[in-house]
Amino acid sequence: MKHSVEVIKLRTGAEGLLVDVPMATVMNMRVAFRAGLRYAKTRDVYEIAHVMEHLGFGANAQFKDEQAYEAEFTKNGAYHNAWTSDYTVCYETECADFEWQRILDLKRVAICSPKFTEDELKSEKSNVRAELTGYMNDYYRLIWPRLQMSIGEDVADLPERVKTLSNIEVKNIREHYRRTHTASNMRFVIAGRVKKRKRQILKNLERWNLEEGVRLEIPQDELKTTEPILIRRKDANNITFGFSFITPRHLGIDELHEMEILNHIITGTMNSRIFGEARKRGLVYNLQSVLTNSANDASWDFDGEVNVENIVPLFELIQTEMVKILNGEVLDEEIAAAKSYALGRYQMGAQTVGQIADYYAENYFTSGEIENYNIIPDVINSVTKAKVVELARELGGSGIRGFVAVGNCGVELIREVAGKLRL
Repeated sequence: MKHSVEVIKLRTGAEGLLVDVPMATVMNMRVAFRAGLRYAKTRDVYEIAHVMEHLGFGANAQFKDEQAYEAEFTKNGAYHNAWTSDYTVCYETECADFEWQRILDLKRVAICSPKFTEDELKSEKSNVRAELTGYMNDYYRLIWPRLQMSIGEDVADLPERVKTLSNIEVKNIREHYRRTHTASNMRFVIAGRVKKRKRQILKNLERWNLEEGVRLEIPQDELKTTEPILIRRKDANNITFGFSFITPRHLGIDELHEMEILNHIITGTMNSRIFGEARKRGLVYNLQSVLTNSANDASWDFDGEVNVENIVPLFELIQTEMVKILNGEVLDEEIAAAKSYALGRYQMGAQTVGQIADYYAENYFTSGEIENYNIIPDVINSVTKAKVVELARELGGSGIRGFVAVGNCGVELIREVAGKLRL
């Protein structure tokens, strides 16, 4: 969908993007704060940001509880949700175009005047406990926090997060809210028919009665390589694994597309070098690789599930193909095919207002970067074999890596297969 982007800086200190989509029939609004799990004041209340997010649509200055607020908010079909990450708490909304003013007002009321009652806190702590306990049955959710911890990131795994819930009181929630939900720490992305409504939107946003505050810094960890880790589960019928190669810097937008091209070549489809070949040999049902770009580092992440009898040949295949990549054994035809695929995905990537908002919000909330959607074809076309290989060598040879697996096997097996990744 055709659209344009304008950067906004409010007098209050808040900043954001207005994304004008002239043909839109909906309005998509996201408001985010650097308020995630890493900003807990003390380790014993680590889960506080997540609990606060659950209370975000509860009792406030105008509504007695979550049910009353929800009934008013959704009466014309509007949708809202919130999520918490290591660094961010984000409140998302999408509504019909005709009621955008009413919904933006309700969003303001919820974010600016929460009451955080004892009764709702008790309920939501129980709900968060159930959510996290459920995650423990998802082995991928067990792997990645444990891998982060192993390489030196100051995070908590799921069992520790659950334990901190009993320590969280209303006073802790209110302190976390006051410290993080400030105007200067607020970023927003509003997408829809915004151009002719700009003055009204800005007038509304200027009325958000938040303290001025400061923009919180993203913590920086000293990363390291560690020994492979096995999380033993007696009920695991196969091995679920995840491993990462990390470079201690934030990648540029052009480099993200270079890695997108490479990941497509090695794991993107059934004819890819690693995943496709593994499927052909009957070694693995699922295997993927992605690039995760954080504020201070970037990681080349792989994960999948494999039966015990297939794990050694699978990792021999991974090691063989990775060495080929680092040696520059990439065909021009592979680069061309991956670029063609990426251009096709680009054409399919902005069919809705929500997709457009997703695209801009992901980088903007983390690093403040704004990648013009219209220049992506040029960026993709500028990808070369030399650039792809150089970046792969940086990630693969950085010396910072982690490996975690979940399974009912011996740690010696995990060490054996992890050892095959000494690129």
